[in-house]
Amino acid sequence: MFVRVIPNNKGKKKTYFCDLVESFRDQKGAPKHRVVVKLGQFDQEHLPYIRAAYARDPNLVFQKEKVKYSKQ
Repeated sequence: MFVRVIPNNKGKKKTYFCDLVESFRDQKGAPKHRVVVKLGQFDQEHLPYIRAAYARDPNLVFQKEKVKYSKQ
């Protein structure tokens, strides 16, 4: 799954429509995409957070180094 970002060409500028999209293969084996949920319209500054919320690696977008846990 991934977040598809589509620029808004009408209305507010610098806004984007976001969809949560699932990848799958049809019966012939061709790759297809299916929209799972429409997330709505977002400003450009919110896009990294939306992408991070649905990313495979759930780390924060701006986290510079990974947290190391000690064994106890």
